[in-house]
Amino acid sequence: MRKKCENCTKSKHRTEEEKKDLTRRLKIISGQVSGIQQMIDNDRYCDEILLQVASTTNALKSLGNEILKSHMKSCMVEEINDGNLDALDDVLVLFGKLK
Repeated sequence: MRKKCENCTKSKHRTEEEKKDLTRRLKIISGQVSGIQQMIDNDRYCDEILLQVASTTNALKSLGNEILKSHMKSCMVEEINDGNLDALDDVLVLFGKLK
């Protein structure tokens, strides 16, 4: 069982493939945000900007869902296997924050 301390932060090891995929997604999202800024600077029509905002929002939600899925399959399983059933309450709180 892992020892816990108040000054420690949790971490999650991700494979190089996972990091590469998440980084790729973040770069796409960053490009979308830059594109929105450029559209505003260029006085593009509101509908066009709003579609890009919706697309970016969906990309962020998708990224969040991938991280959540990974969290539930690895971090939560580890915590429960270590006897920490509070992990279930933690994920319920997390779901509330993600709404």
